[in-house]
This record gives sequence, C-alpha cells and structure tokens, in this order.
Amino acid sequence: MKFPQIGSNIEVQSYKHNGHLHRVWEETIILKGTSQEIVGGNDRIIVHESDGRQWRTREPAICYFTAKHWFNVIGMIRNDGIYYYCNLGTPFTYDDEALKYIDYDLDIKVFPDMTYKLLDEDEFALHKNQMKYPEEVEHILWKTVDELVSWISQQKGPFEPAFIEYWYERFLQHR
Repeated sequence: MKFPQIGSNIEVQSYKHNGHLHRVWEETIILKGTSQEIVGGNDRIIVHESDGRQWRTREPAICYFTAKHWFNVIGMIRNDGIYYYCNLGTPFTYDDEALKYIDYDLDIKVFPDMTYKLLDEDEFALHKNQMKYPEEVEHILWKTVDELVSWISQQKGPFEPAFIEYWYERFLQHR
C-alpha cells in the first residue's frame, strides 16, 4: 500500500457505504506515514460537506488512522483539555489523491476526563436500512465500539496521555 510522506499535505475524504463522497478535510500535514498507521495534524482547516456546506475547524487537531482497525481518532486540542472524536469506519486507504475511508455513522466522543458518549445510533440505524449494510459489517462495527471503549479505558494508542502532546509538538515544527 502507498502511504504519504512525512511533511506532505494531504486531503482526507470520507465516503458512505453507497460510494458517495461524505466529507472532505482540505489539509492535513503528515507527521507519520506507514502502510499501517498515519498520524497527521491540522489547525482551523476548511471541511466540505457533501451537501455543499463548508465550515472551518475551531482548534488544532491530531488525526490517527490505522490500516488494521475500523476507526480513526481525532484529538482536538482545546483550552480545557483534549477532546477526542472517534469515527467508526473502514481502515484507511491512500492514493495520490487523498487518504480515504468509508464512514459508518457511529461515533464516540471522549471528554478530557476520559468519559465518553456513543453518538449517532439513529443515523446508523437509518443508513443501515437505506444502504443495506451487510450483517458482517454491522457485526464488525459493534465489535469495534467495544474495542474503542477498551482503548479509551486503558488509555491505549491515541488515548495514551502523551500521544496528542507529542504529535502536536511535531505538527508545530512542520507548519
């Protein structure tokens, strides 16, 4: 698998199960890029929605993508601590155009005290029926919710206390 080079600036694209483009993040600077894991950073970037709307992120963020797990994690650096937004979706792929994954609606928001909330179960139920998610995909996603909750409670991977801080320092060097 191809992967982006450290220091390169890439686009991140999320799609829906039906193949339609869902959301595009314009700029993410690659801080670590291997075939198995990508860490990127961005700050106040423009995000394009499939319905034509666009908005700007409010704070610096460190993004963690893995080729083995059905999730990605965005650590948002705010004045009152680090908030995490976990998207449940396919492992990433990368081509010369962008880093890409399929977003499967379910999200977990993690607060600075490491409490969390599962989001968008209603959207998942709706899209599961509309787009006819295979049973296998649904099984993987619910198993991934359990896996993410375990990572959060163990402060593993991107939830490890110094992870976001370490990569944010690297991000500041590449700006």
